[in-house]
Amino acid sequence: MSAFGFPGTQANTQHNPNKDIELTSPPTDGISSLCWSPQANHLVATSWDNQVRCWEVSASGTSVPKAAVSHDQPVLCSAWSPDGTTVFSGGCSKQVMMWNLATNQNQVVGQHDAPIKHMFFVDKMSNMLVTGSWDRTMRYWDLRQPKPAHVQQVAERIFAMDIKFPLAVLGLANRRITVFNLSNPAAVYKDVESPLKYQTRCVTAFPDHSGYLVGSIEGRVAVHHVEEHLQSKNFTFKCHRDQNDIFAINSMTFHPQYHTFVTTGADGNYNFWDKDSKQRLKNMARCSAPIPCGAFNKDGSIYSYAVSYDWSKGYADHNPATAKNYILLHAPTDGEVKTRPRPTARR
Repeated sequence: MSAFGFPGTQANTQHNPNKDIELTSPPTDGISSLCWSPQANHLVATSWDNQVRCWEVSASGTSVPKAAVSHDQPVLCSAWSPDGTTVFSGGCSKQVMMWNLATNQNQVVGQHDAPIKHMFFVDKMSNMLVTGSWDRTMRYWDLRQPKPAHVQQVAERIFAMDIKFPLAVLGLANRRITVFNLSNPAAVYKDVESPLKYQTRCVTAFPDHSGYLVGSIEGRVAVHHVEEHLQSKNFTFKCHRDQNDIFAINSMTFHPQYHTFVTTGADGNYNFWDKDSKQRLKNMARCSAPIPCGAFNKDGSIYSYAVSYDWSKGYADHNPATAKNYILLHAPTDGEVKTRPRPTARR
């Protein structure tokens, strides 16, 4: 499937057992998010070192750092404008920043009352930037004015969030899953308890908007549908576990073409799954550190992921002076991401 011409010359190291391509000049502290441009192979990473960095990735797999800007505090999330000219970012400074890549200027365009955990640029809502925060609000920003166009209160801190218009899914600190139909953003469409028993770590909306995935700290994923008549298709499964340990699910990302998905975990694994045939497509080799985030580029020919501390064991287990941080690029094969029928049981 992939036309991405990676050379197969990478060393098999503890942090890179799958021999993927390493991005040059990675962040110096924990990597919090990865986000690809919708127009080109430009990758943005946010980090606990207060930096937002951008790389250009070539067809051969080489990467060139293009630019970087700083926040006053750790950065947790980012989003691209649809034309690929502007990057938005937010985090512990509580400010929504807008970075013009052509001029390298970074300016404040919004404000929350607590750290910003997630953001999405929704062009189908008249180019609205939507942000979710630990201040228990989701805010909608029309960048032509300084105040939010709408502030939506929710019941608890927003720990996880995804938008695939018109579906917006929020995973809250109280294990509630709150769903909005963005055609009517001021009204909650559904509010349910998480299908999983433990804290929500990540949510991801289905590409067809009919449902969402929920990942928790106990190494389990729920496949859940929005509408009542589809509830019979719901199920949960275990992953990112071994015989003795259970690991958090840190991120889940759908392939833009085949609509299979990848999970990453605190165990240092990333796995490819097909929810429709209920099977794992590929179990990759385990890295020596957690994988806090991952993202496909616009056509699915590159899967990027970070190998970095993910805070799953708290502050005491993190030493930024000795910890290493990596961003790796994987060229998926059809066998890893293409849907396939579930094997029939032998009689």
